[in-house]
Amino acid sequence: TVDIENYRLNVRTAGLIIHNNKLLAHKDANSDHYALIGGRIKTGEDSESAIKREIQEELGKKVKIIKYVSTIENFFEMNKIKYHEILFIHQVEFVEDEDKKIEYTLNNAEGKENLHYEWIDLDKIEQYELLPKIVKKVIKENEFPVHKIEKIY
Repeated sequence: TVDIENYRLNVRTAGLIIHNNKLLAHKDANSDHYALIGGRIKTGEDSESAIKREIQEELGKKVKIIKYVSTIENFFEMNKIKYHEILFIHQVEFVEDEDKKIEYTLNNAEGKENLHYEWIDLDKIEQYELLPKIVKKVIKENEFPVHKIEKIY
C-alpha cells in the first residue's frame, strides 16, 4: 500500500476456492460484507506466490493454483480515503485431500478471532454483500481470464 497524490494504491491478490457450488469467503465479524480470501502482494512477490502465502497464513492450509481468473481495477472510498486497488484473482484448491472435503466455517489460523471464512452458496450469491461487487459478475459470467473496472465513489 502506497499513498500517491489523493489516492492510496493497493496491490492485492485473492483466491477463489469453490467446492460443491460454494465459494469460501472471508468475513470480519465487525463488518457487514464478505470478501475473497487474500491480501496485499509484497514488493517483489508475484500474485500466485502471494495468494499461496496469504491462504497459508490465514487458514493454515496449502493451496495450488488452478487458473488465473481476473484482474479487477477497483476504485472506492473508505474512511474518507480514496483507494485505487489492483486485484489479481486466481482460482485455487486445497492441496491436501482432507482439506478438499471441508464444508464448515473456518477460523483464522493467525488467532484473529474476529475473522472467519464461510461457504457462500453460488446459487444465492446475490444475497451476500461480497466486495468488490464486480466479483459476483466475474463468477457468474464464468469466462476467464477477464479484466474488469469498478468505480464506486
